[in-house]
Amino acid sequence: MVGWSDIPADLSDTAAISRLREYLPAAPVVSSDLIRASATADALKRDVRLPHDPNLREINFGDWELKTFAEVESKDPETIRAYWETPGDAAPPKGESWNTVRSRVDNAIDGYLKQGHADLIVVAHFGVILTQVQRALGIDAYTAFSHRIENLSVTVLEHGSNGWAAGHINHIP
Repeated sequence: MVGWSDIPADLSDTAAISRLREYLPAAPVVSSDLIRASATADALKRDVRLPHDPNLREINFGDWELKTFAEVESKDPETIRAYWETPGDAAPPKGESWNTVRSRVDNAIDGYLKQGHADLIVVAHFGVILTQVQRALGIDAYTAFSHRIENLSVTVLEHGSNGWAAGHINHIP
């Protein structure tokens, strides 16, 4: 589980980055402050680059950070199963529950909407994206976890007068 560890991104597939750059709209870019997201956002080479936002960080896995599911399960099977099978209030020791992550990310995205960003490219992480997929589709967290989010994929979420809607989820340009 890789959450708040600042591990670099693999940006060696320049053709995929070029396709992504061409696919995305002309819009400001914001990213998590973790290097794997901020370096990816920088590689998009957009005209408007907003400051890195720590509220767009991945899930804080606390004591589970950089451990496999099997490693954690061998010591704390009840908590890890609750975290992934009934996500909500269960949290890793010294980490965040799904509800805490969702609240943090919702507040960050709402702040960008209040600033008047009609279009915004958000370069973030698996958990961050899934919180907003959950929001847009009005689904529970467990169902949100069923969605795959690949590196360099595009998920299109829209907010309008009728609320949230989802377009592409995990689209690879």
